[in-house]
Amino acid sequence: MPRVTGTKPTEFKLYAPAAHKVVLSGSFNKWDTKKLIAKKDTKGNWLVKVSLKPGRHEYKFIVDGSWVNDPRCTSCVANALGSHNCLVEVR
Repeated sequence: MPRVTGTKPTEFKLYAPAAHKVVLSGSFNKWDTKKLIAKKDTKGNWLVKVSLKPGRHEYKFIVDGSWVNDPRCTSCVANALGSHNCLVEVR
């Protein structure tokens, strides 16, 4: 993972043992739906690491083509589509 000065490696994890493909999309990658493909471990967790600048970032997972919020996320914000995005704060 290339590290940009002033960024912090941040891990995103989603438990979805039945999923075939999980992608992370967010404000930090202009909501790209293809680049940040998660890798599945033997326990059904999907993991992806991203170097993020300090601040608040919105994100969602795309599980087999469907947008899904992170069930472990404790902070969400309304979006323009009438649903919510998860928030992660990098210090």
